[in-house]
Amino acid sequence: MTQKTPAQLRADAEATLRGPGQRRIELLAQLEELDKELRPLIAAARVVEVPIRRITEITAVSPNTVRAWTAAEGQ
Repeated sequence: MTQKTPAQLRADAEATLRGPGQRRIELLAQLEELDKELRPLIAAARVVEVPIRRITEITAVSPNTVRAWTAAEGQ
């Protein structure tokens, strides 16, 4: 059995990253689209005083993000 060179080991490591990396990229793109949809809905929910804690329970959006999005919508 021959040993692999460092370059071959790096190439193997990169190859194993490709599939999961591509899936992650695709999921992040989907998340961005969902965020675009959620942002105005969260702002509207805050206008009618839905608590931030409840919004985070329903959407899994962090409280800081809810606050930031709400502040940005108010500008």
